[in-house]
Amino acid sequence: METFRNPVLPGFYPDPSICRVGEDYYMVTSSFEYFPGVPIFHSKDLVHWRQLGHVLDRPSQLDLDETPSSKGIYAATIRHHNGIFYMITTFVVSASGARRNFYVTAENPAGPWSDPHWLPDAPGIDPSLFFDEDGKAYVMANRMPPEGQSYPKHMEIWLQELDLEHHRLVGPKYSLWDGALKQIHAQEGPHLYKINGYYYLLIAEGGTGFTHSVTIARSESITGPYENCKMNPILTHRHLGRGYPITNVGHADIVETENGEWWMVCLASRPYGGDFRNLGRETFLVPFRWESGWPVVNPGKGIVELELPRPNLPEHRWPSEPVCDHFESSKLGLQWNFIRTPRGEYWSLTERPGYLRLKLKPERMTECANPSFVGRRQQHMNFAMRTVMEFKPRRRGETAGAVLLQNQDYQFRMEYAYTEARTVIRLVERKAGEERLLAERPVDASRLYLKVEAVGQAYHFYYGTEAEVWHTLAENADGTILSTDVAGGFIGAYIGLFASSEGQASEAYADFDWFEYREI
Repeated sequence: METFRNPVLPGFYPDPSICRVGEDYYMVTSSFEYFPGVPIFHSKDLVHWRQLGHVLDRPSQLDLDETPSSKGIYAATIRHHNGIFYMITTFVVSASGARRNFYVTAENPAGPWSDPHWLPDAPGIDPSLFFDEDGKAYVMANRMPPEGQSYPKHMEIWLQELDLEHHRLVGPKYSLWDGALKQIHAQEGPHLYKINGYYYLLIAEGGTGFTHSVTIARSESITGPYENCKMNPILTHRHLGRGYPITNVGHADIVETENGEWWMVCLASRPYGGDFRNLGRETFLVPFRWESGWPVVNPGKGIVELELPRPNLPEHRWPSEPVCDHFESSKLGLQWNFIRTPRGEYWSLTERPGYLRLKLKPERMTECANPSFVGRRQQHMNFAMRTVMEFKPRRRGETAGAVLLQNQDYQFRMEYAYTEARTVIRLVERKAGEERLLAERPVDASRLYLKVEAVGQAYHFYYGTEAEVWHTLAENADGTILSTDVAGGFIGAYIGLFASSEGQASEAYADFDWFEYREI
């Protein structure tokens, strides 16, 4: 029996939503404070995915200025109706949780997507779209029950008709369901389907941590009442204990293949080195079948596994992505992101062809700002990153190099800097907003090689002034500071390049010849 390996999207790709158009499958995930927002993927076999682009790739669509870490773009839903793709999501604007729901549309999933259609009277988070057989469209999300909360974080799912022509909600709001698991909090992530005469409402409960779960209800009427499935939760791993290799399973969406199989995508994490999730919440795939009108996930086991039988679809692999980016294109690869919406012309692939140029900005990596940074997700427990940089700091505060980032208060910076009339390569650990110098070596080089190797939670840092001649900067640094379990929040670790003048104006820049990331 042919099998596949989970996760199908490794690394920080949470809150997956999926739709099928003929023999093609499309999936989106959350992106929080990173820009461009909402990566979108394409598959033919549900196992192999290639990124098409980002749904929100223009500042006019996504203004993340001053958006705190782990805020920004929350769970997105993708749907296809009458030749049009729809993506609806929540923009959590501020630290206080102020939020706005909107949707965008496109004829081609690779874009361009429209500017946002804002829904000012749509409360809550995790909105979803449903198109009924009579042509009506609906939005649903969560909110506090109108009669008040019966316990902490008690929420309900509401539904309202959407006027697609005028991009606004119309008619009454209906309370659909407040979940299957009373006292288990945070009813959210709703998705609605009509299957064999029933409306099925699939939601997440228990929060996105260890107690996460998937529950379901059904009704013969779209507005209810909804019947609770007696097998709820239909999927969770909280009963398996914290030592199980896959944890916090939840927030699911489902799809039927052209061959009549049913599959579920969901988020989960793979802790390692203890209860630490540097990779964040990832996207997993699991089969289910219908029994007596209800879904049974992974029959006989009821859990998500790292290895499962493949879908009954022709295998369709995409060309492999290069492990090394030589920056020879005029555009950054789709794996790269900025922190918040990029402001100013601080990066270039054309000023020096074949190099990524990062201009020093006053903004620091330790600020809730838009620093001179480009980065990609950490996607493996064991990995190696290498790059080479041409940069000559001339005064105090000018610095550039590589950063391993959880957020502005938890990070490692391997930076080339000017200090006390000399240049040094140093490793700075930032934890809970406090910085500690782990290592520093004097070095004077016009071309500096940087390498990071991680084996589990042991992170090792090396540098060199010529190719493949490495000197140890620090070994066995504790990588758990890159986990949300230490740093808080909802995102996974990033690996990137940065340049900063630390609060002052500067004309300096750093040129990166190439960047390599690979699993080891």
